[in-house]
This record gives sequence, C-alpha cells and structure tokens, in this order.
Amino acid sequence: MSLRFHWFLPTTGDGRTVVGGGHSVPKGVGVPDGTAGTADQFRAPDIDYLAQVARTAEHLGFEAVLTPTGTWCEDAWLVTAALIRETSGLKFLVAFRPGLISPTLAAQMAATYQRISGGRLALNVVTGGEAAEQRRFGDHLGHDERYARTDEFLSVVRGAWGAEPFDFTGAHYQVEGATVRTPPEPVPEIYFGGSSDAAAPVAARHSDVYLTWGEPPGQVAAKLDRIRELARAQGRTVRFGIRLHVVTRDTSEQAWSEAGRLLDSVDPDSVAQAQRAMAASESVGQRRMRSLHERYRAGGGTDPRELEIHPNLWAGVGLVRGGAGTALVGSHSEVADLIEEYAALGVEEFILSGYPHIEEAYWFGEGVLPELRRREATAAARRRPNWASRAAHHRFQVVTHE
Repeated sequence: MSLRFHWFLPTTGDGRTVVGGGHSVPKGVGVPDGTAGTADQFRAPDIDYLAQVARTAEHLGFEAVLTPTGTWCEDAWLVTAALIRETSGLKFLVAFRPGLISPTLAAQMAATYQRISGGRLALNVVTGGEAAEQRRFGDHLGHDERYARTDEFLSVVRGAWGAEPFDFTGAHYQVEGATVRTPPEPVPEIYFGGSSDAAAPVAARHSDVYLTWGEPPGQVAAKLDRIRELARAQGRTVRFGIRLHVVTRDTSEQAWSEAGRLLDSVDPDSVAQAQRAMAASESVGQRRMRSLHERYRAGGGTDPRELEIHPNLWAGVGLVRGGAGTALVGSHSEVADLIEEYAALGVEEFILSGYPHIEEAYWFGEGVLPELRRREATAAARRRPNWASRAAHHRFQVVTHE
C-alpha cells in the first residue's frame, strides 16, 4: 500500500495557538474573522502568507494541500487558483459545497482548473452540516435532503465530463446537454466525507477517496468497513483518507508539552462559545468529534493527557475548532506508529495540519516522514533475500513529492 500525505491551507488564518473557524465557530469568537485563538499571535490569511504555506508543503514533499470551505474561510477556488503559479507540482484539494452553484458550472470550473494547472486539482465535497450556515448561502434544505441533492449534483458533474452531452432529470436538477469544452485530463478525484446514514450511500456511489475525521482506530475501522460494503454492493472500490492535526517533536515529552501549551492558550470563554455552536450542528461527524472530549469538559480537566483518547491521539483541538478535532501527538516514532496503525485499517491518505502551519509542517516533514521512509527501507531490505515470501508481507510505501 502506498501512503500519501497532504497538508492544509489555513484560509481562516493561522497562529501559534489553536485557530478555529472554517466550520462551526461563530463570528466573534476570539480573534477577527470568526476564528479562535490569541489575537496578538494571529496570522491573517493573505495571499503572501498562504503562498508560504503552499511552498513549504511542496518543499517538504506533501502531495497536495486541502483548502476548506465556509463563511469564515477565503474562497477555496479563488485562493488556490492564485497559488497555481506560486508552486510547480503541488496539488490543490479544493473543498466546495454542492447546491450553491450549478453542477454544470462546477464541472466547467473544474475542467478549466485542470487545464490551467496542468492536472493539479482534486475536489473535496462538503455537503454541509450546519443549517444556519446553509441558510446564510440561501440553502434551506434539511440535512438528508442536502445529501440527496449532492447525489444528483455529482451525477451531473461526472456526466458533464463525459464525451457526449449529458441529460439528467431528478428531484433537484434537470439539465439538458450538460458538457464542457474539453473533458478534464485527468478527471479530478472526488474526496467525500460524511458519517450519517444519508451520507454513506452517496459516498460509496461517488467518492474516489472516502474521508473520515480522526476518531480512534476502532471507530474508524467500523466506519471504513461500512463504506467498503456499500461500495462493493455497487461494484465499486473506494480508497480511504483521514483528516488529522499533528504535534510531533523529537521526544514525546516535548510534544506533550507543546500540546499543553496549546491547551493553556485557549480562553475558557472561547471554548464555551465554540462548544455551544458545535452542539447545535446537524453534522453527525461533528457530534462524533464533540463526544470524544465530553468527559474532559465535564470534569473541568487541565492536563493535556486527559484528552488522550487513544495512545498518541489527542482530542484537545476539538475543544475550540469545528470540524477535525483530533491530533497525532508524540515523538516522531510514536506518530509514525499511529499512522501505521491507521494504515493497517486501509487508510492510504493522510491530510494533516498543525499550528502554525509552516513550522509544524517542518516538524512532520523532517521528523515523521524520514522515520516512515526508514522503516520502509528496513522492511524492504529484510524482504530481499527471500523473494518467495514477499507476497506474504503487508507493507506500506511512503509516497512524497519532492
């Protein structure tokens, strides 16, 4: 199995503390623009800073950067298009919300993007789990209806990328002769997440990569098995990815000290406001994230290790940040261990982030990635003398782009 690593583009802003926003944290929490953190350490998401993050990710060998979507983010399409000329081979995993634009227009935008970028686009489909935010964009459908619309939306998008004009009639879309000037080459891969009963069948039917947030491995395994079964019933196979933060240092003690610093820097009032917003979420995934630190919040804890929900898996980020709320925390070797644990479940792609995003990218890129490469090289050397037994070993290959 080839493991692929991606980084995150903080279009909500960045800093040396946990910066929230982008998903469910309301405007007015903490620093400007709906983010959460420490105001005097806030880094605005201007194009020059985002270009630094993108170039850092490319330099360190990450394959792509995920760009979020939502009220508190800069627009993902515009920002990443501006960064195409700032990088040479980095891919852009652009998050977007079906239903806010025409599916045929989305197909056209993606096809154009592929041509001008030289094939560097992937799409992260975000159906939307926050009713208030959906209404802000003029969308008044309920949670399950939004996934039904996403199903139709992606059918039209894929149809418009085909060789012949595409007709479609559904409950939400009716198009005649949907097409683009030239089909995209390659066809952008579709990344899709969702934990609800309404989301799973749509993910199985349309996704190339099913994404999960960083729950403990046992919970992730059950979710992946469910998607595998649904995809198999439709004659498809789906790859799997996971979205996590990371705090990695040369020693475990240093990493947990940094996690403690992040926790100490979060204002309790910001946590309370963020938790109220997340509690109102319609997203099943967000509720699952929030449940991971319920015991800590109830007990009023202060020790970062009290938020360790699985060895080296930390739920502290989710106290203030909506969406992905867990982090890999530990020495480079410990983080590599947990990555391999997820990989053994079938997770092939890891979308990571850390605060600040430039500095933490270096900690991971210069610490964990070499450790994973060393392990693969050692395993490969052990396999060489006995060619007959190679097929009996399940190995991971670390793929980076340098």
